[in-house]
Amino acid sequence: MKLHPMWEGYPGLKDELTETLKKMEDVIRLKNKPVEQAIKETIHAGGKLLRPAYQLLFSQFGAENDRDKAIALAASIEMLHTATLIHDDIVDEANMRRGKKNIRGNFGNTVAVYAGDYLFVCCFKLLSNYSTSLKSLQTNSRSMEKILDGELGQMDDRYNYHLTVEEYLENISGKTAELFQLSCSIGAYESGTTERFAKKAGTIGLAIGMAFQIIDDILDYTKSSDEIGKPVLEDMRQGVYSLPLIYALQTDKKAELISYLDKKDKLTSEEIEKVRTLVAEAKGVEKAKGLAGKYTKKALNEINKLPDNLFGTKENLLSLTSLILEREN
Repeated sequence: MKLHPMWEGYPGLKDELTETLKKMEDVIRLKNKPVEQAIKETIHAGGKLLRPAYQLLFSQFGAENDRDKAIALAASIEMLHTATLIHDDIVDEANMRRGKKNIRGNFGNTVAVYAGDYLFVCCFKLLSNYSTSLKSLQTNSRSMEKILDGELGQMDDRYNYHLTVEEYLENISGKTAELFQLSCSIGAYESGTTERFAKKAGTIGLAIGMAFQIIDDILDYTKSSDEIGKPVLEDMRQGVYSLPLIYALQTDKKAELISYLDKKDKLTSEEIEKVRTLVAEAKGVEKAKGLAGKYTKKALNEINKLPDNLFGTKENLLSLTSLILEREN
């Protein structure tokens, strides 16, 4: 089981993430072996496993320190994340993810829907087997509702030139940040910390998730397709407008930008590059970096307030969060 090279600097976490993937494989059992294999290939498709990593780290703050339980719950978090990715690909009519054919591309929409649904079932199966109370199941259900609200909000706002920064932030707080929030809060709570501490952990996760998504959206405007592993600004072509563009649409570049955006999914590669240039000239990227920086600073400041422990958890959280929120790709 090959993990992303970023985990070489975190040997203890690397071992537990390897066990997390193994736990996911053990839970996935289908009569349809080709689909089972496709799901397993999806979980090994090169994801960074950030959400289970945060779950595992925050599980080190509690008195229980049951690593088997922590790994099982980390697996449930990653299964939930993978399920949302599969369903995203269906909605986006995408056949590729991280440079490889996805389940939809290999088997079509019907199988992809069932695969995503099956992972939701696996997620709750692990939660029900390892959670200490109904509270974690309730928290997970509420998080799934918020994730869906974020996805639906984004869908409702397609091709909306008047999308505000506040509306964008509301969408990504559900679509992306909520799962980081869940990872941190469940990790803390299920290891035996107080509800207050678990809530603080969730606040940190939310700030991390907000910064992470904004940075992802910035990279769409600053990197090539090869560098980010997907077609640049494909979301924009599909009407999903992110923060750099939203900021640019608030400037005197608005009319010129709309002349391109009106072409919707008919935008050519050359026109997309022109939009990227206009957004940069309008300082949309610069302003988005500023907001991402505020969320990053908030996350790091709150992590600094966490207690020290024998595992060096606070130091690992500071290092990991700085690594992913100050990344260039």
